[in-house]
Amino acid sequence: MKAAMKESTLPGLEVLEQTPIILEKLVSLANEEQLQWKPSAERWSISEVLAHLADVEVAGFRERIERMVQTDMPQLAAYDQEAQYKAGRYTGGKAREHLKTFCHERDRSVSWLRYMPESIVARKGQHEQYGQITVGQLMNEWAFHDLGHIRQIAELFRSHAFFPLMGPFQKGYTIKP
Repeated sequence: MKAAMKESTLPGLEVLEQTPIILEKLVSLANEEQLQWKPSAERWSISEVLAHLADVEVAGFRERIERMVQTDMPQLAAYDQEAQYKAGRYTGGKAREHLKTFCHERDRSVSWLRYMPESIVARKGQHEQYGQITVGQLMNEWAFHDLGHIRQIAELFRSHAFFPLMGPFQKGYTIKP
């Protein structure tokens, strides 16, 4: 099955444009306690997910594409989100501040990408972990990554804000926050 691509845009660009709007709406519904809640010690809170999104926006996506556009077959380092988490990069701070940083960086990314010709999708880089990749593949991964974290944030929110208060209706659901 071939992924749909709108004329004159890069793959996944529409998702990248909408993600901040979706996240802002979800975060606006949650209180501070819900934004900091973790289902277990090894799982992330909404705030930590937002901190990750702000960080990976630049280091995991935009900088890689910039390098692939500017240089033939650049070497691309792996991005280890677990190492970043263990180093404390996502802990601390407030969820709404992380969201603000993410939205600012996403705006920079989308503004830059809008001026890129579709021909950049064929540009290549050598990823440390995955081997040869194209800008098109990375753009698709970026949109997929966004949607996964939107789902994760929605699951964290619903699991903490509503599930405990559903009474017998809990029997009809399996949550995985």
